[in-house]
Amino acid sequence: MDPFVLIIFFSSIIIVSFFCNILAKKTNIPSVLMLIGVGLLVQPIIDATNPDIPRFQVLEILKVLGNAGLVMIVLEGALDLELTKEKRPMIINSFLTAIIGLFASTAAIAAIIYYIYGIINPNVQFYDCIIYGIPLSIMSSAIIIPSVGGLAGHKKEFMVYESTFSDILGIMLFYFLIGNEESAPYSVAINIVLNVVATVVVSAIVAYGLVYIFQRLKTQVKLFLIIAVLMLMFSLGKMFHLSALLIILAFGLVLRNPTIFFRGPLEKFVTAEKVKPIMHDFHILTLESAFVIRTFFFVLFGMSITLSTLFKWEVLTISLGIIASLYIVRWIILKIIVKKNISPLTWIAPRGLITILLFFVIAGHQSHIIEEFDPGILLFVILISSLIMSVALITYRGEKVADVLMPQIPIKIINKDKDSKEKKEYMKDRIEQNVENQNFD
Repeated sequence: MDPFVLIIFFSSIIIVSFFCNILAKKTNIPSVLMLIGVGLLVQPIIDATNPDIPRFQVLEILKVLGNAGLVMIVLEGALDLELTKEKRPMIINSFLTAIIGLFASTAAIAAIIYYIYGIINPNVQFYDCIIYGIPLSIMSSAIIIPSVGGLAGHKKEFMVYESTFSDILGIMLFYFLIGNEESAPYSVAINIVLNVVATVVVSAIVAYGLVYIFQRLKTQVKLFLIIAVLMLMFSLGKMFHLSALLIILAFGLVLRNPTIFFRGPLEKFVTAEKVKPIMHDFHILTLESAFVIRTFFFVLFGMSITLSTLFKWEVLTISLGIIASLYIVRWIILKIIVKKNISPLTWIAPRGLITILLFFVIAGHQSHIIEEFDPGILLFVILISSLIMSVALITYRGEKVADVLMPQIPIKIINKDKDSKEKKEYMKDRIEQNVENQNFD
């Protein structure tokens, strides 16, 4: 193919994605749906002009883009998370919601799949149904993080934390189960604990080391160096079966909250004033990189879809059953943990990038494949859950305007009492906090 045609194609996709983002902000319709639609529109054109392109090549590119996008999206989310004592209950609640929701949703979906396909094929094992249920139970931070910018601060942060925890916990559980199918339950549990401990230790060393080195680099070319190191650590972690996303999350949290992690004897190793401007630049870079990777991933995913799966009523029926179970479980959990003011959180539970990636992994493990399972179910669950989130965000009126806007507006000091040093310091802290809390997107 002519290289200039490829350049035109890639440039056009990025431009279209940019306008999809603008439209998404105006309408609250996730840009992911628009990008999948672009892929569906491009598919017949590509097939007509380049019929010799194998479908497996597109899938291999999707795997690479998906993993790179996952790193950037989790890092982008971590850089948004400011840790304070006041936020501790919210962080705990988001973690509990994510882990209980993951297990409960997996059990419900596995039961549905086993009931439907176990009747058709007696050889279907419930263990395999659980493996199929995990990807469908993981919320998509790739869709949620860019979509919740209009929510009030506490709800936005809750969703960022919950979706990030859902990604990490879901991936950990999935890889442990798919790699330990012949192990006893207690053996799997021990492996999980050892893996988590090892990953936490490695994550802490990498996070502290990178932030320490990061602030001391004098060269201007350093942001992509750090990203390359993170990608390297993520890939090595995967190869050694560690929960590699914890490494990315830990680095983002330490970089975002240096004064919390560098305390006591460690305080001398970092200067918060040097880290802040670097963190700002790094945040913008991750946003831009995640935008590009997300764009091509979902466009290619749209190109890989077989349209005939959209016209199977049995597939739609099963998909609706899975969707119903997801939202029933989510509503019950939020009612128990969050208790009140759970709108629109109940409906913000789209599936996306992680779900697609893990189904690619299942395809590589022949012993776990359920032949009767139609890939169209995956597509329907992603589309319907994203549409439900869109409707919820569009119809949601939110809290008072001040709850959404005030944390993003720097406060002007109007201090008539010039002798009050405490008041000046308080107002100065408020200004710095509000400026730091601005939405860089």
